[in-house]
Amino acid sequence: MKHTKAILLQNESGALTRVASMFSTRGYNIDSLSVAPTDNPSISRLTLVTEGSDEVIGQITKQLYKLIDVIDVLNISQHDHIERELMMIKLKANDDKEDNIKTVLYDYSATIVNDKDRLLIIEVMANPLKNDNLLEALSAMSTLVAVARTGPLALAKGDLKINL
Repeated sequence: MKHTKAILLQNESGALTRVASMFSTRGYNIDSLSVAPTDNPSISRLTLVTEGSDEVIGQITKQLYKLIDVIDVLNISQHDHIERELMMIKLKANDDKEDNIKTVLYDYSATIVNDKDRLLIIEVMANPLKNDNLLEALSAMSTLVAVARTGPLALAKGDLKINL
């Protein structure tokens, strides 16, 4: 099962490397990783997606807390949360399918941000499953040239938060 973890860590050189190395040396895979400073420039928030049983995820959490740079860890997947991923798609539309593509884009709240040389660049922000479904729909009526995805970002609903 996939798990989304929010990790607060010191915004210092090497902190991200130590987290990634911990995963690598223990044979855990990182499906997605996004990191940026918080409102406090000395602290970064890392959103990480990995896969494993509850036991494996518990072990990962224990290992993360052993890293000196890690301040707090929250398994967002265990809580009611909102998850979004930015995706950009470059495609070549089949001539007879342009109207169908525009309908699909409307249905997925996606927008065309560039139309040059008969190639469209599309931007959409949705949960990863919805983005997967959009890709599947578009691939049936166009040629996908490139796909760039941020990986999911997530926040727990309500008062639950990760602590500084």
